[in-house]
Amino acid sequence: MSQRILILDDDPDLLQVLSILLVDSGYEILALASGEKVFETIKSFHPDLVLMDVMLAGMDGRVICRSIKEKADTLMLPVILISASDDLVQSMHQRGAPNDYLAKPFDLNFLLEKIKNQLLALN
Repeated sequence: MSQRILILDDDPDLLQVLSILLVDSGYEILALASGEKVFETIKSFHPDLVLMDVMLAGMDGRVICRSIKEKADTLMLPVILISASDDLVQSMHQRGAPNDYLAKPFDLNFLLEKIKNQLLALN
């Protein structure tokens, strides 16, 4: 069974590119354009990793990440945040920090390497 990745991004073009890239790389994905149903989706989809933009329509990915990391049933779920700015370095040392981050624009191979590293760390 392939590993599952939940993608959250409100940019439909990036969501499509990421979806194609990850499916072509052998992952099973589910893509959401907003974070409103993230916890329902985590419960039903059971992702092995969450790849999420920081700036979602009306929501902050860092807040969602913190919520994921504070819940007993999801705290071990790896989260990679994507941001258009490099200011995520500071949030790596705060409570509820993501497991990793990536600044836009990014190299797709670098993203795949980060995903692979996080999934290997689970084993």
